[in-house]
Amino acid sequence: MRNDARVVLGVLVAAVVVTGCGSSAPHPDPTASGTLEQLAARADCTPVVSTDSAELRQANCTTKDGRYVLATFATDRGQREWINEAKDYGGVYLVGRKWVAVGEQPVVTALHGRLGGSVETGTTHSGH
Repeated sequence: MRNDARVVLGVLVAAVVVTGCGSSAPHPDPTASGTLEQLAARADCTPVVSTDSAELRQANCTTKDGRYVLATFATDRGQREWINEAKDYGGVYLVGRKWVAVGEQPVVTALHGRLGGSVETGTTHSGH
């Protein structure tokens, strides 16, 4: 009977270690979603809308961290096509589901903390 208790205890300890139960490690916030205005509010920006169409809404934003462009898209495909074309011009892109923020690296890093998403880098054309 004592061996059974040790086996059960061993399994429980292993489960806690493997799953991280009881860990104080921070859980990352999920990537933001919403309208252009909702994303801008979360990023602490008052958007100045420059494009307002069914497929794309785009605004210029300025915060204490710097200036950037925030864009939302009607479709995932439209977003990916926009990013693929824009990357030819360089820059740093913070990408969420159906939205993109484009700016200098320090600005995008600050936005990443507020909006989540993944960071992509445009093509560098140095030496041309």
